[in-house]
Amino acid sequence: MVKIAFNTPTAVQKEEARQDVEALVSRTVRAQILTGKELRVTTQEKESSSGRCMLTLLGLSFILAGLIVGGACIYKYFMPKSTIYRGEMCFFDSEDPINSLQGGEPYFLPVTEEADIREDDNIAIIDVPVPSFSDSDPAAIIHDFEKGMTAYLDLLLGNCYLMPLNTSIVMPPKNLVELFGKLASGKYLPHTYVVREDLVAVEEIRDVSNLGIFIYQLCNNRKSFRLRRRDLLLGFNKRAIDKCWKIRHFPNEFIVETKICQE
Repeated sequence: MVKIAFNTPTAVQKEEARQDVEALVSRTVRAQILTGKELRVTTQEKESSSGRCMLTLLGLSFILAGLIVGGACIYKYFMPKSTIYRGEMCFFDSEDPINSLQGGEPYFLPVTEEADIREDDNIAIIDVPVPSFSDSDPAAIIHDFEKGMTAYLDLLLGNCYLMPLNTSIVMPPKNLVELFGKLASGKYLPHTYVVREDLVAVEEIRDVSNLGIFIYQLCNNRKSFRLRRRDLLLGFNKRAIDKCWKIRHFPNEFIVETKICQE
C-alpha cells in the first residue's frame, strides 16, 4: 500500500503568516528609519531658520539703534537750538582825550555785540563787530563754563588767545540771557562803567583739541597763545607795549576792556 502525505493547510498558513510578519517588520523598520531622517532634517531646518531670524532681528535692531543715535546727533549739532541775542551798552572812557577836556560833556562810547547763549552746553559765544567810535578790535569770544576757559579770536589778526575763565567778571549763561532781556525791554539803563584787564601772550599753544569742541572749532588751524595777567609776570619786556590791542565786550552789567600785549 502506498502512503501519500499532504501538507496540512495549517502549516501553509503559518509559513505565509511568518513571511507577512517579516515583510511588515521590514517595512516598519524602513519607515521608522525614513521618519527619523525626516525628523532630523526638519529639526535642522527649523533650527537653521530660527537662527537666521534671530540674526536678522539683531541686525535690524543695530540698524535702528544707529539711525536713532545718528538722528539725535544730527539734530543736536545741526538744528538751531539757541537764540541769538543782540544788545548795546555805552560807557564813559576817562582815558579818552575828549573826556579829559575840562568842562566837556561826558562822552559815552557804545559797545555792540551779538551773543549765542547755550544754557544746555553752559557756554556763551559772543560776536563783537567792528566798533564805530573806538579803537578796539572786532572779535569772536567764547566763555566755556564746562571747560573753565575763555577764548578770544582777534578778527583783525586772525590769532586766538586763551586764558582761564574769570567767573568774577563773566556772568553764567542763564544770567546773560536775563541781561539781554533787560536790554531789549529797556528796563536796564545801558550806561555803565568799564573794567580793564591787562594781559600778555606768554606762549604758543600747539594743540587745542583738549579744550572742548567749541574752542577747537574757533581756534583750530590758527595761531593760538596762552594769556597771563601782566601783574603776575616778572621781567616782562616793556618794549612789547607797542604791540598791544584791545577787545571790548560786556559779559556782565559792565564793559570789560581786554588789553592784550605780545612780544
